[in-house]
Amino acid sequence: MHTELYDLRVTVDRVEGRSVCGMAVGDHFDLVDSSHLKIPAGKHFCVYALQAVLPLLPAKQRDLPEGDWLEHDNLVACPDPEERLIMRIERTGRCRLNTEDLT
Repeated sequence: MHTELYDLRVTVDRVEGRSVCGMAVGDHFDLVDSSHLKIPAGKHFCVYALQAVLPLLPAKQRDLPEGDWLEHDNLVACPDPEERLIMRIERTGRCRLNTEDLT
């Protein structure tokens, strides 16, 4: 049996304050094959921004009902009030996984 999940990209959409962590608009990471986090070579992603977006990713990987707020809302704020860094979650493709390989 198989299941399909969306691959995701989380991108810094804007910085409305000052970027203490060194991230800039366009910085991103990809979540592919269910659980593989990929950051472009030579780049970083702030762990505090990451922790803000992580709880939403499993739901964004799945098909959601049309009326579900998370189906339409894709912006997440970093918890640092001085930075006001806003990230965007986008679905970039689909991966097919063998359910027997999953826990």
